[in-house]
Amino acid sequence: MLPIYVVNNYGQFNHLIVRTLRDMDIEATMISNETPPAEVARNCRGIILGGGPTLARAGVAAGYLDLGIPVLGICLGLHIMATARGGAVARGASGGYGAVDVDILRHTDLLQGYPDRIRVWASHADEVSVVPEGFTRLAQSSICKVEAMASPGEHLYGIQWHPEVSHTVNGRLIFENFDRICRQ
Repeated sequence: MLPIYVVNNYGQFNHLIVRTLRDMDIEATMISNETPPAEVARNCRGIILGGGPTLARAGVAAGYLDLGIPVLGICLGLHIMATARGGAVARGASGGYGAVDVDILRHTDLLQGYPDRIRVWASHADEVSVVPEGFTRLAQSSICKVEAMASPGEHLYGIQWHPEVSHTVNGRLIFENFDRICRQ
C-alpha cells in the first residue's frame, strides 16, 4: 500500500507526525514542501500538510490540494488550505500555544468518534478568519471560530490543533480517521 506523505513545512512537530503514524502501523514518509505535485500524485494515498512558521515558507504545498488525493492540514497546513481556496488567515486574538477546549459542530468522517467537546493543544498566533467557499466549519472554541473545517467532496480537511502531541486528548483518532478516509 502506498504511504501517507507528511509535508514538511518546517514546523517543530512534523517529525512527530511521521513517528505517530508509524507507531500506529500507518506507513508514512516525510517529503519537502518543494516536491513537485506530479511526483506526489503517483506515490501516495494521502497527504498531511504539517505545521510551520509562516505561509511564506509553504513552498508548492498548495498545489497538492488539486491532486484528488485526501489532504489533512494541521495548523499551518489548515492555513495553506484556506488561503489556496479563497479564504483568509489573520492574527489570532489569543496567540500562544497551549490547551484549548474545542466544541465539535459536525461529527464528520474526520471527527467521527469524538465527544462534543475535546481538549487539544494548539497555536493561535494565526488562524482562519474567512472560511473558503465550499468548506464547512467543523469545530470552534471560545478563542477561535474555525478550529476545523472541511470540503468532504474534495477530501480536504483542516484542523488548527496538533493531534500529534501527547497533550491533545485522543489525538491519534484524527490519524485513524484520516487513514480510513485515505483507504476509501
